[in-house]
Amino acid sequence: MDDTRGVVSGEAWDTSPGGERWATAAVDAEGVIARWSAGAEALLGYRPAEAVGRTAGALLSADPPDSARRALAGGQPWSGRVTAHHRDGGRREVELLAFPLRTGEDGTRWLLAAAAAPPHAGHDEAMMRRAFTESGVPIAIYGTDLRLLHANEELCRVIGRTEDDMRARGTGFLPESRTNANVVRALRKVLSTGEAVNARTFHRATAEKRDRAWALSLAPLKDPAGRVTAIVLTGFEISEEYWAREGLALLNEAGIRIGTTLDVTRTAQELAGMPVPRFADFISVDLLDSVLRGDEPTPGPASGEVLMRRVAHCADAREAPEAATRIGEVASYPEASPPARCLATGRAVLTGPWDPGYRAWMAARAGNGRLPDLGVHSLVAAPLVARGNTLGVALFSRRTHTTTFAEDDLTLAEQLVGRAAVCIDNARRYTRERGTAETLQRSLLPRGLSPQSAVEVATRYLPADSQYGVGGDWFDVIPLSGSRVALVVGDVVGHGIHASATMGRLRTAVRTLADIDLPPDELLTHLDDVVGRLASENTDPVSDEDIGASCLYAVYDPVSRRLCAARAGHPPPALATPDGTVSLLELPGGPPLGLGDLPFESAEFEIPEGSTLVLYTDGLIEGRAHDITSSIDGLCEILTRPSPSLETTCDTVLRTLLSPRPEDDVALLVARTRALDAGQVVTWNLPAEPALVSAARDHAITQLAAWGLEELTFTTELVISELFTNAILHAEGPVQLRLIRDRALTCEVSDTSTTAPHLRRARVYDEGGRGLLLVAQLTDRWGTRQIPSGKAIWAEMALPAA
Repeated sequence: MDDTRGVVSGEAWDTSPGGERWATAAVDAEGVIARWSAGAEALLGYRPAEAVGRTAGALLSADPPDSARRALAGGQPWSGRVTAHHRDGGRREVELLAFPLRTGEDGTRWLLAAAAAPPHAGHDEAMMRRAFTESGVPIAIYGTDLRLLHANEELCRVIGRTEDDMRARGTGFLPESRTNANVVRALRKVLSTGEAVNARTFHRATAEKRDRAWALSLAPLKDPAGRVTAIVLTGFEISEEYWAREGLALLNEAGIRIGTTLDVTRTAQELAGMPVPRFADFISVDLLDSVLRGDEPTPGPASGEVLMRRVAHCADAREAPEAATRIGEVASYPEASPPARCLATGRAVLTGPWDPGYRAWMAARAGNGRLPDLGVHSLVAAPLVARGNTLGVALFSRRTHTTTFAEDDLTLAEQLVGRAAVCIDNARRYTRERGTAETLQRSLLPRGLSPQSAVEVATRYLPADSQYGVGGDWFDVIPLSGSRVALVVGDVVGHGIHASATMGRLRTAVRTLADIDLPPDELLTHLDDVVGRLASENTDPVSDEDIGASCLYAVYDPVSRRLCAARAGHPPPALATPDGTVSLLELPGGPPLGLGDLPFESAEFEIPEGSTLVLYTDGLIEGRAHDITSSIDGLCEILTRPSPSLETTCDTVLRTLLSPRPEDDVALLVARTRALDAGQVVTWNLPAEPALVSAARDHAITQLAAWGLEELTFTTELVISELFTNAILHAEGPVQLRLIRDRALTCEVSDTSTTAPHLRRARVYDEGGRGLLLVAQLTDRWGTRQIPSGKAIWAEMALPAA
């Protein structure tokens, strides 16, 4: 049985045993007609195509009685007489029964049963009995002892038993259900609470190969005193939706669990282990030897006899007779075998003992001409194909699984294997191309810079000549709170894959430390500890290189136009101001990272708007073509010239200062500073008095109105109330409130305390402890940072769409 979408008509819906027409229709949660039977057409004249999609209320010539509206609003059955429009323009008095079908997914749907009203009343009970018996939805009634009392014809058809047989056995859906306990618990809950309950069950008739999923609605039937005297159960088949969701869940999990490494064998093992036992009892993955070597496989499908190596397999049970080929062995697949057929066609193949090709293949594998008794009742062979290249084959078999593979499973297997094939092909490419500059740029350097307004940026990374190997240079641009931005350039000692891996770890560490808003000198101190730990962990006997690095970390504030920077064994940045002056910033020269126990110092500079900062690694100024002094002089001379863009500046610097075959990597970051307009920043200094919380909110509301950001008033009021109140309670002295309108609206409260707040879970009777949780939920980002006078707590909210 389908869901309520579509049009269903037929004698099972609208013909009573006596041959009289009985009108039935299904209405969704929005009151739109989803089904219209032939009996309904006979009663009111509308064809199914004319009725489906209209609202049920549009067919009534008068509003339904108050009792009907109350029953429908409460999701309760209702019966009574109504007047309906006929297609010929007349009206018909009909006896109507409305019965709820709760699916638990998208609200309450309704089954409507109607018949021409007799000239006298008193037929409601008979009509309800006929609607129950002839409904196209499975319906059952249970007693308070949870035994079946009545089952309608549709339920008998679905279960495949007569009502007497089911009554003798017990409880309708339950004897054949894999989830009896769920339904029994739901029945008992209805008895104990007197409220309707939703449940889910599965059922499979004898001739079917797959379970059918059902959403069940269980509602109490009460006497006038409100006591539950019986329970009515309605079933709604959701098989198509359920299995589609199961397939999507499996594919989603595959996207997470398959391809976690760039190792071909590991990726194949992830494919073999992930779908067991939900999709198959046994899975094997065989690959072409060329894939394992990292070579380019032959494009297009494979034909004839195919030789492949078993890379991975996984079984749900300890005993797996399907695993005839051991890991690492080569398996030969004849041209007529299902694996070879799927490789030749590029499509998954469904096979099993009923397939002559399968039987011949199995007999040939056994070597004695007889079919081995593996117990496999169905098998799917799916090709591993990526970017038009055949990589191998995956075999899914079911032996103990209760459901036989069906045609629908072919599509799921192809999608599952298709995702894994791309991951395997990526791993194959990495095996061939590891250590190259392309891998470094793709995997370790930023793929795109985060949007920010503090600086305009252009970057370049130029790997060293191939004979020197890839180094560990990197750059980064990290947006910070208060519209500030961090500019980072670093260089790991040495070359090769170890230097690249270390660079990736240090770049991640810098981003992590930047997220907690540490000052530059403190950040380098923590980064120095990280390098020290990496050096102590370097126990690889293949690599005798010491782990060390240099780094320059600078923070620019577009509100104050000040730059705070520190360096660890790194060349100082160059600064070109709008008046044409070019110089190297005089930063204290800190030691390289990894030495430990030596301090780092930072310095602050006021930077005019429109200045150009140039951060670089030593590969730019150290080389055989130029000495350091001449390279720095050349850099400063380039910066004195007018340039149409920062991109042009980058190209000119690299072209002028580097040789055609550089010995070292170069990371270059050129940034032009911007300043926020005075109208984008508003600051209020207020005494730490509770009475001024409302005043702080009023200031903010007025400013939001001036900026045209009234939509953010509610959230901003809540944020200010929480942050301002915390500052009053936990700090002394004045409190500063600042609003910044940039790419987002930033609300910032500063006080004299250095204690940072933290989220906590408030207990039921706690009077406080929930404010920061609300701030975190209602804003895009929030955090805290130390300032010279104490701390600042900030929260960011996205601006309304223009």
